[in-house]
Amino acid sequence: MKNLLLLFIVLFSSSQVLKAEVPESEKQALIDLFNSTNGSDWTNKWNLDTDVSKWYGVTVVNDHVTEINLFRNNLSGVISSKIGELKNLRSLNLAFNSLTGELPLELVNLSKLRILKLEMNRIKGELPESIGKLKSLEEFTAFNNFLTGTIPSSIGNIKNLKVLNLSSNSLNGSIPKSMGSLSSLESLGLFENTLEGQIPSEMGRLSKLKELVLANNSLGGEVPAEFGQLASLEVFQIQNNKFKSVKNLEYMKSANDYLVFDYDKEELNIDFKDPNFSETRMADTKFEDEGIDE
Repeated sequence: MKNLLLLFIVLFSSSQVLKAEVPESEKQALIDLFNSTNGSDWTNKWNLDTDVSKWYGVTVVNDHVTEINLFRNNLSGVISSKIGELKNLRSLNLAFNSLTGELPLELVNLSKLRILKLEMNRIKGELPESIGKLKSLEEFTAFNNFLTGTIPSSIGNIKNLKVLNLSSNSLNGSIPKSMGSLSSLESLGLFENTLEGQIPSEMGRLSKLKELVLANNSLGGEVPAEFGQLASLEVFQIQNNKFKSVKNLEYMKSANDYLVFDYDKEELNIDFKDPNFSETRMADTKFEDEGIDE
């Protein structure tokens, strides 16, 4: 009898574990996202009557939502402000959809977020001034949207950021000096905006930077002499700007390996590598997410 009772307790406990669910606040946040982005029209819809762990693109670890991947899933509408309730979220991929509206301010409450991909949507408005609160962020891509306003100076607080691509928007103003504090940055794309003013000399401190794409803006002044310190740089594109001088490019020790456009060849005594667009990954930002199966 004792053995049967013990077996019953074990089976009951196991069933409870199997039925374990995420907190109600997280489930409701997902439901709000589903409703605000016209979930009934999604390519891969959620069955809200099943466990959250079975919902398409949702990863649950230790009873918490840690990842949402709805890449190219026919989302429209706006991102719900309730997204900020997903405190354990580490990756949010809503790229290649038809999202509109502005980014909810609550987005900056996702302190554990490492990957934020919003590219190829129709998102408008400004980046949150407090975006620097996303201190765990390693990758932020929001190219090909309708973002306006300036790049918040608080972005320099995201010390773990490796990839930042805000190309093909309508961002204006100058590049914040705080960008030079992104010591982990490897790839920066600000192609095709309306940025103006000089490139901050502080960006010469970005020792890990491999790609720097600033083409198609209204940047002026001189290319900073400090760029000679960018030892890791492989791709450098500055075509279609308003620079008065690019003479400081002579200080770049490995200039022959760079892809540099829109400079006065008569002013320089170095031969830059001829442009080969097939070797660049950020000049044309209309690329698809790598690693996503069709």
